[in-house]
Amino acid sequence: MADNAAVCLVDYGGGNLHSVVNALRVAGATVTVSADADVIARADRIVLPGVGAFAACAAGLRAADGVIEALHHRVRGGGVPFLGVCVGMQLLATTGEEHGESAGLDWIPGTVRRIDPADPTVKVPHMGWNDVVPMPHPGPAELLVDGEAYFLHSYAFHPVSGRDIAAMTDHGGGLVAAVGRDNMLGVQFHPEKSQRYGIGLLERFLEWRP
Repeated sequence: MADNAAVCLVDYGGGNLHSVVNALRVAGATVTVSADADVIARADRIVLPGVGAFAACAAGLRAADGVIEALHHRVRGGGVPFLGVCVGMQLLATTGEEHGESAGLDWIPGTVRRIDPADPTVKVPHMGWNDVVPMPHPGPAELLVDGEAYFLHSYAFHPVSGRDIAAMTDHGGGLVAAVGRDNMLGVQFHPEKSQRYGIGLLERFLEWRP
């Protein structure tokens, strides 16, 4: 276990915080749940959760006083390890199209669009257990291993650059399962619902020294 396993879980009204807190604690983290920009700006590791629609989560993040600025300062400026989960991963994009076009953080250029399976018999949302296949990728992809994780989403991340794709899955065609760049990793699946696979990812995140 990492010597410093303190994590700030960002509370902006967009996440299933209780389950994520429990999973992080099982992985060995000391967790602070906060919407205080000053706390976020001093955090050693940051997790941004997200459940629901992109537009609502983006609006909640913008409404949280000083939180976006603190995230930019600490993650982009300070280089601390960052993990985005589900919509928290999607918010790394430039824009999201769910319930109208909304601006994301634009940390990993791309668009979040509704899943359009090549196979018309495949249902949306993409829900349940599915493979996670890591891509050849420096940096954040070292946290990912082959396995199965739990997904629940109707919209998927389409990065501008394939170099930002850290893992793929398949649901009537390829879908991005994870994105990464520098000190940032975003996963479309839910580690907190992915049993041993998810806890393993969180353990590696706590050890990560980007």
